[in-house]
Amino acid sequence: MPDLDRLLQAGSRYVQDDVTYIVEPHPLGALKLPTGQLAAFDPGVTDEEDEPFSVPLTPGDYQVVAWVAVLDKEDREWQRRVAALQLVVRDEPVATWELALVDSDEPDQLDDGEFFGYGVDTGAGAFADLSVSRILADWDADDFEDAFDPDDFPEAPVPGHFDQVVDEDSGANVIMVESGWGDGYYPTYVGRTESGEVACFVTDFLVAP
Repeated sequence: MPDLDRLLQAGSRYVQDDVTYIVEPHPLGALKLPTGQLAAFDPGVTDEEDEPFSVPLTPGDYQVVAWVAVLDKEDREWQRRVAALQLVVRDEPVATWELALVDSDEPDQLDDGEFFGYGVDTGAGAFADLSVSRILADWDADDFEDAFDPDDFPEAPVPGHFDQVVDEDSGANVIMVESGWGDGYYPTYVGRTESGEVACFVTDFLVAP
């Protein structure tokens, strides 16, 4: 289990070789979940078999925060990488962390150090309602580029940040960011309060050393 308590702390510092990583939180606004079925995925490669997390949420709006690692090298900013994407359910301290699962996951099949997650092939990761994932699965490449023009993606303060309403009827949106170092396979975790209530979901993009 990664040290998420440290990662999700403004000003956290990591040092590897000659690079210093300094973590910054950046609020990205509200994610609308009309069904309460939260999904995490690469928005460029969705399909109709995508599953929501097994822990359902009450339909509504939830704040999303990007935790960006600013990489300093030779006393100047060298790169920015999104280290984690967090969906806040309750603004309360997290007492325990667990791997976020979908119904088809079988955690007893995991070996030490292994995790379930989602694959990224287009360099982006996102949170959205499952209904949004279903809509994106029907889009072709032109539809995607019309909605998410790569030329519009910012490099700072949050690389690749994009907030787009996908379902006009419900207002459901997708909030996406650049996924850490790019393509890969990334886990999401559920943070719970001392009383066992869900506090947040966090996708770890495996940036912090």
